[in-house]
Amino acid sequence: MLIFSTSDKGGTGRSVTSCNLAYRLCLTGRNVAYVDFDFGSPTAGALYEISAVERGVADGGVHSYLLGETGAAARVDVGTATDRPELKRIGPRAGRLVLFPGDEGGAEFLTTSDAVVTRCAELLVALEQEFRVVFVDLSAGRSVALELALQATALPQLRNRTTRWLIFHRWTRQHILAAAGLVHGPHGLLETGSVCGHDPAELLGSTRYVRTAVPHGDSHPVAQRAAQAAWLQEQDVALRRLATANRLGTTAVLGETPMEPVLQWREQLILDSDVNAHIANPGTASAYTELAHLLVDTAMWERLQ
Repeated sequence: MLIFSTSDKGGTGRSVTSCNLAYRLCLTGRNVAYVDFDFGSPTAGALYEISAVERGVADGGVHSYLLGETGAAARVDVGTATDRPELKRIGPRAGRLVLFPGDEGGAEFLTTSDAVVTRCAELLVALEQEFRVVFVDLSAGRSVALELALQATALPQLRNRTTRWLIFHRWTRQHILAAAGLVHGPHGLLETGSVCGHDPAELLGSTRYVRTAVPHGDSHPVAQRAAQAAWLQEQDVALRRLATANRLGTTAVLGETPMEPVLQWREQLILDSDVNAHIANPGTASAYTELAHLLVDTAMWERLQ
């Protein structure tokens, strides 16, 4: 299964959520690959707390591979290379979690070429054969990374593979509008995908939204006054109406993650040990576990349509 993570804005929690989902799927015994296609800011290594590659690798990263400058993309076993002791002890029943980092000092592609698209497809085919789940973290917005992924997955060797497109957005008016535009707007996912050779209806059926930093439950900010609490409730209702009007309603949403104090200060994996130590909220770990389950459950995915 190939999972592409994208968003129209930065700061949506796209990368940190995707890294946590990859980790949660690894705990279920699946071998998982995490590929950093955020070419201008390849910092997945920092999320997995691997100091040696926290800004990518010096050479041989995904960027170099796509340009044909190296014969194989660099890979890092997260459980072996991480500096975080708790992450090293994933457990005997867990699968492998492997990071394919970007290049330190790399830059966004200005355009694609047939050679780059072909190498991208070759990489994805090889990874899909080796790993049960492959996460590809794309750059934000209508980027060349998104176009490259759409072109590669439209090729015959990838056309029949199970593919998911996750659109991340925060629970604000601006982010809802931006996410809807990224999918349905000019030069968005559906329009660009159609130009690349995808069937727009099939592509839309492979697309779901993930709402991040949604205030509720044990993470809801405490209203200081009754009027403030009422206003917050009104805004939540208004946002739900706006999401529905922009085709981000219930049937298009895979799930949501709550506001998490730990992630306000430090982007990282939320481990069960963080919850047990009363550092992270239980609802956050539960949300990641539930999202990971829904992501790979074909029946549940199709039921959302």
